Amino acid sequence: MTPRIRRIIYVTSYEFFAVMSVGLALSVLLGKPFLDTGSFAIMTSLIAVAWNYLYTWGFEFWEARQTVKGRSKWRRIAHAVGFEVGLLMIFIPFMSWWLGIGLKEALAYQVSFALYFLCYTYLFNLAFDTIFGLPQSAQ
Repeated sequence: MTPRIRRIIYVTSYEFFAVMSVGLALSVLLGKPFLDTGSFAIMTSLIAVAWNYLYTWGFEFWEARQTVKGRSKWRRIAHAVGFEVGLLMIFIPFMSWWLGIGLKEALAYQVSFALYFLCYTYLFNLAFDTIFGLPQSAQ
């Protein structure tokens, strides 16, 4: 599979499961219909797709130049942490604006989601690599 096709499959499947989980969680937490929270989740997903593609491309660009190949636990953790920190910087002001909540409340929600997505990203990447194999950059 080419790196580009691999990234497209990765991003599409990652975001599908992310939209469903975030939409449902916000529906329960805010007591709003899934249609409302799902639309927010879709908007954040579109932003996250662009970030995910760019971040993964940059990570693989860096990874291909490393002398140690493969994806150790620490490399996977670094990937997940870097991704989530960048996303937090984008999502806190966006969530505050979209939902009409204060920055502190948006920060609290986003930190909670970031902790969830740290685990989600790590486990998703592990499962994805198990199913599709390591990308060329890690071989």
